[in-house]
Amino acid sequence: MKVFIMRHGEAVHYAPSDEERELTSHGKECSVIVARACKQQGYWEFDKVMVSPYLRAQQTWAAISSEFSSNDVVTSDDITPYGQAEDVVEYVSAIAELENLESILLVSHLPLVGYLTAEFVGDISAPMFPTSGLVCVEYDVEKRQGEVLWHIHP
Repeated sequence: MKVFIMRHGEAVHYAPSDEERELTSHGKECSVIVARACKQQGYWEFDKVMVSPYLRAQQTWAAISSEFSSNDVVTSDDITPYGQAEDVVEYVSAIAELENLESILLVSHLPLVGYLTAEFVGDISAPMFPTSGLVCVEYDVEKRQGEVLWHIHP
């Protein structure tokens, strides 16, 4: 299966709480540019999309959703900045088998996006992600191992 992991776009630095930080216009633009580059790679449909409940992640998905197709979009408290990568990978693996998923997009945050990439691949250090960065991992659910196919950033 293909696992797509995206970091939210550039956000303002100050807000009443971390959860309420909004995307900047530059963050929206860069996210759309990355989404279009993903489409040029041949990927425009996801079996499932999971989005962090934080405002900047929700706004990132809102900005790029017109570029993609998915009938199953859920908000997940498990993919906030301090989610547990191991738990998310186990959950994704379980639903991939149960729902016969061939692709999933996770819209999340640092540091989790790097840890997720390392957990899905195995044997790599957690990569840094620029805002709006997107990685595609070919993941073998049975073997619980994957490889990075490409990484797009603005």
